[in-house]
This record gives sequence, C-alpha cells and structure tokens, in this order.
Amino acid sequence: MTTIRDIARLSGYSVSTVSRVINQRNYVSPATRMAIQKVVDQLDYAPNAVARDLSRGRTFNVGVVLPHSDHPYFTQLVHGIMRAAFKANYRVVLLPSKYEVNLERGYLADLRQHAYDALIFTSHGLPLTELNDYRRYGTIVVCENPHDCPIPAAYAARQTTYVEAFELLKQRGDRRVAILASRSLAKSATTQAMVAAYQQVFGTKPAAALVCTGVTTPADGERAGQTLLKQSQPVDAVLTNGDDIAVGLLRAYRAAKVSAPFLIGQEHQPSGEALRLPTIDHHFETVGARAFQLAVSGEVAQIPVDSQLVVPET
Repeated sequence: MTTIRDIARLSGYSVSTVSRVINQRNYVSPATRMAIQKVVDQLDYAPNAVARDLSRGRTFNVGVVLPHSDHPYFTQLVHGIMRAAFKANYRVVLLPSKYEVNLERGYLADLRQHAYDALIFTSHGLPLTELNDYRRYGTIVVCENPHDCPIPAAYAARQTTYVEAFELLKQRGDRRVAILASRSLAKSATTQAMVAAYQQVFGTKPAAALVCTGVTTPADGERAGQTLLKQSQPVDAVLTNGDDIAVGLLRAYRAAKVSAPFLIGQEHQPSGEALRLPTIDHHFETVGARAFQLAVSGEVAQIPVDSQLVVPET
C-alpha cells in the first residue's frame, strides 16, 4: 500500500511538504505542487479518509439507529435528518436495530471508538438511562420526550393533539373507540401517550380488546380490522397510527361488506388526503432536522415540535 513516505522518497520532497499538497494546504509553490501531484497520480495514491478525519477530530458521519423503516414515523424522521445533513456536508449512516439491545450496544461501542460524531436514536430497546451513560463518549440524541432523563432530544409533542382527536370522537358521540399502535403499552411512549389521552377524555382506560398493537404496515392494519370485526359489539371509531394503516383497516371492512368505523389517521400521508381522513401531522421531518442539529452542535437541549390535528373541511 502506497504511503506518503513513498511519495516523499520518489518525489524528493519532505513528508510535510507532500502532506500539504495532498491536503490542499497553502505554502507550496506551483512547481512543487505539480511535481508531487505527478508522483501521486503515477502511484494512484488515495489518502486514508478515516485517519484524516480522526486527525481532524471528527468523521462527519452521523449514525441513525432505527428499528425498521416500515412506518412513516421512521421514514419521515430519516428524510428530515438526511436533508439537514446534506446541507451541512455530513454523511448519514443508517443503523438497523430491530430493537435488539446487543445491536444497539454495538453501535454505542462504535461511537466510543469514534466511528461516528454522533448517534441519533429514532427509537430504542435499551433504556434511556443506558443511552445517557454513553454520552461520555460522544453525542447521543433521541427522538422522544425523555422527561426526567437529561439526554438531548427532539420530539413531536403528541399529547395535546391526541386529546384533541379523542375530543372530536367524543363530540361525535363515539364511545367504542379502538386504538392501533406499533408496540405494546409497556414498551412504547407513543402507545402510552394515546392511552393516556383516551383516559383523559373518556375518564377510563380503553378496553384491552380495543387496543391493537404490532401494527406498522397497511397489511397489519387490515389484520387489525379483521380482529375488530370479530368484536361482539361494533366499533364506533378508530385512532389508527398511520393514514396508510387506516387504508388497510378500511380494506378489511370493505371485504366483509360492513360499514367502516370513523377513522382518524396519523402522519398526513397522501392516502389520507385522498380519502379525506382526519389525521395528526407530527411534523417528523422537522423533528429529524432538529435532531440532526443537536447531534452536530453538541447542544444539550430538549426540543418539542408541535403536532397538528388536520380535519378536512366538509
């Protein structure tokens, strides 16, 4: 493997002069630069980017840990992160985790070894306290409300709009309201927020049979619809966790030739607009951009981004 010393020996210039040419520094005459560059081209030399970045004290890599990309929460976050990174000349490395804690610990170990300037956790299997402990080795940002944990965060402020959504259903006279969620109540802050909002509006917890978890895709939404159709009493309304997922649920009701319940979507997707569904826009692309800004600035802050209940005009 060709080294700077090889170029210095063949060109007759010092290692420091060769280094200045390779790194495009000043204080080298045009003739010297041309002579050294000729040897560089002859040897087809390429500098070690990792070593160069480490010598500068940063890699310009930001790792983004995401369990999967099946739900618009993750895709919209990543879009926001990547747009902000492109403007700042950073590279984004996607790190799939499937919520597996050993994988996540491996990514944290990579941060400790300076493989990334920062890690952004869009979601996680490890507890927040463990993520926070690793901040001694580098910047870590999460995309949820960390509450009492002092970790940097950018997140959608969901609670108010969830309450507004359930208030809308209550005003309509809907009482048997189902909730679709990606993860269980014990594991998901989002599921907890939806259930807490339901309880605030209706004064009681939702029936366990009306909370469908493991729903991340339209096919999952269709299966949830099939489950709800088996209820002894019909469901009045459903707060789904995505407009595309609402479409899947609607497919199940149409296949059964049963009138669908009133649906509220999330993430303001084109499918919801086409069906004129009420939806909650969490502005996740903005959340992603804010998370990236925290990651590269090193600022320790917790930034909520307001959500919006979007109800089509009748």
